[in-house]
Amino acid sequence: MRLTCYAAALLLATTLSAQAQTVKVTPLGGIEGELCPQDRALVFEDPNGTRVLYDPGRTVAGANDPRLGKIDIILVSHMHGDHIGNAHNKAPNSGTCASPDMSVSALPNSSAVNIALAKKSKIVTGSEMPPFFAAKLKANGGDPANSMLARFGGSVTVGGVRIATVTAVHSNGVDPDYIGGQLGDAMKAAGIAGDVGLATGYVLTFSNGLVAYLSGDTGITADQERVVRDYYKAKLAVMNIGDGFSTGPAEAAYVINDLVKPASVIASHVNEVGTVDGVVRPGSKTEAFIKASRVPVIVPLSGRTMEFTAAGNCATGCGKTSN
Repeated sequence: MRLTCYAAALLLATTLSAQAQTVKVTPLGGIEGELCPQDRALVFEDPNGTRVLYDPGRTVAGANDPRLGKIDIILVSHMHGDHIGNAHNKAPNSGTCASPDMSVSALPNSSAVNIALAKKSKIVTGSEMPPFFAAKLKANGGDPANSMLARFGGSVTVGGVRIATVTAVHSNGVDPDYIGGQLGDAMKAAGIAGDVGLATGYVLTFSNGLVAYLSGDTGITADQERVVRDYYKAKLAVMNIGDGFSTGPAEAAYVINDLVKPASVIASHVNEVGTVDGVVRPGSKTEAFIKASRVPVIVPLSGRTMEFTAAGNCATGCGKTSN
């Protein structure tokens, strides 16, 4: 009986210790300390050290960006250049927030593939995207098995982080420039893109128990309530708010307030100069989203690491948040 009680107490202590650990989130944007139009990339670091790069986009300065460090997993929500990385800045902080540097082409591979090759990372995607990435890895001397599938309703666990894909309502064509040759030229002349299935969002479950919803580019979906909230019980959200191509600030606030209902949300994909000198710009979409949201909104300033508890609350590094 004493042994049983001791084992139960040890299990409880271990569980509480794990939950007390935090997940680190570091934005890799265009300009240090700011939120800028092309900013998409986030690095999540599990308490066990596993590092996940989400949508490298155009602000990660290629595979040699010194901010990357070890990258175990790369997630790509969809194939648009501002997410997979068709081009990128020549170095961190080149250009300005209003006029980001995108002078270095990553075609025909993409930044996601080039980083995976250099870091020997797993690329985890859903829909029909994995064969595309597997072919790119193989063509460049990498291991095609490093392109892994996590299709809707299923999940994979890599480095102790469970990864599931969820619905995102958005287009997802492969630009002919990634294909090249006569086929790519013919597709470009016809004005068509390659089909790799639906765009995706992600739900990540970290070893401390934190469940995070990464929206990708999406409109409003019923799955944000029934799947992301009711089934996965996400406590932290990364929500696109840029408008025009996906949810705007009002729609994104509805998703957060009424559907997902996380403990906190990181604003993303703002498509504007969101901050000036690290302060939210008055009259911006970023400000509108903050005002419309009923949960704390965290503004991801490039290079500033934030830490989140299992409950989805910011423990440190978020500065002054709304609400």
